[in-house]
Amino acid sequence: MLITAGQTWVAIDRARVISNISSGHTGCILAEKFRSLGLKVTLLLGPGNFCIASSGIRIIRFHYFSELQALLKKELRSSKYAAVIHSAAVSDYRPDKIITGKINSGRKIWRINLVPTKKLIAIFKDFTSNLLTVGFKFEPLLNKTSLIKKGGQFLKQAGLDLVVANSNKNKCYTAYILNHRKHYGPFHRKAGMANHLVKLVMKELL
Repeated sequence: MLITAGQTWVAIDRARVISNISSGHTGCILAEKFRSLGLKVTLLLGPGNFCIASSGIRIIRFHYFSELQALLKKELRSSKYAAVIHSAAVSDYRPDKIITGKINSGRKIWRINLVPTKKLIAIFKDFTSNLLTVGFKFEPLLNKTSLIKKGGQFLKQAGLDLVVANSNKNKCYTAYILNHRKHYGPFHRKAGMANHLVKLVMKELL
């Protein structure tokens, strides 16, 4: 089992980064649950302070988008995984110019042009055609109907087997799990969603 989790940085200069609010909590929960079932788990874990309770999880840390991209390619190329769960919050944009030094903090205005990053989820089945793939779609303000619709679109566009569409509208965690036949939920706790996702993944693998 290959799982990604946490934030992903892109550099602005040698001292500053663009990041996001991902906690990495969901990916860590999933890693521990799969490990408890006896699966071999590799967790690609982004920047932050994390506590993994289960021993036996192979953890590889990364900080930057480029590091995560390289790790995914290396792992998928060199190892036989049955499934990949991509819960890391990947940076969608990066600065169009690489600044090798540190920009002076005395500037009154600093304009940064951003360009899209590559979609890492698109490379998953380039290495293993029968790989079970799970993605996450975070839409912070959508209601049930719109959230399920967005999740379904992402499921088809990215060629995934399962998608977790989640929101924190009104500061309340809400998630639905979708496959190509139906959706499950709502789940209002990450642990509850993770339990159900693990069952669906194991059902597909066995």
